[in-house]
Amino acid sequence: MCGRFSLSTPAEILAGLFQADVGALGELAPRYNIAPGTWVVTVRPAGPAGGREAALARWGLVPAWAKDSEIGSRMINARGETVAEKPAFRAAFRQRRCIVPADGFYEWRSEGGVKQPYHFRARDGRALGLAGLWERWRSAGGELLETCAIVTTEANEIVRPVHPRMPVVLSPSDYGAWLGSGGEGAPAPATLLVPCPAEQLVGYRVDRRVNSPRADDPALAEPID
Repeated sequence: MCGRFSLSTPAEILAGLFQADVGALGELAPRYNIAPGTWVVTVRPAGPAGGREAALARWGLVPAWAKDSEIGSRMINARGETVAEKPAFRAAFRQRRCIVPADGFYEWRSEGGVKQPYHFRARDGRALGLAGLWERWRSAGGELLETCAIVTTEANEIVRPVHPRMPVVLSPSDYGAWLGSGGEGAPAPATLLVPCPAEQLVGYRVDRRVNSPRADDPALAEPID
């Protein structure tokens, strides 16, 4: 699964990496311990005019048919193997795929009876593009809420010793295909839901303060040994 991640890359750099209009984001505060239920950056098609836009969505997907938004707390991840079939995700998978930028993501394993977090990031230091889904939900009172989920897959060789699953890390060359703008001959979105090559990532133990969603400072993403 993917239960926490970090993003401190400035909006103007994200604009270049993801070829997206980031004007709606304003100034992004660095975040080193992004937790479910909070607002996260997503990149998605801009609409009929084409191009891509960056928008904020609450992490925890709420299907359009949900009676209330509380279901989102259980919908932070979508398994790539079943995303096209699950009622909560299949409509978004067909029509509302997005990319979730992240400097890195956290996974945990038990060490000495405690949960030890690890941080995984790109070896070249660039922001990762995680495969995501987004949805638009309207309450009975007319409130409009946009939410998202991160798609997961089996872990690759570098993540597997820590956790059996990981987020789908898209190759930049596949961003268009995932967002539905890859053109003729682009790979089908379902074929992209595989682990990224292990050599693209580095991973290391980090401070257990990550376990608290209230902690948020640069030291959380730094190796402790």
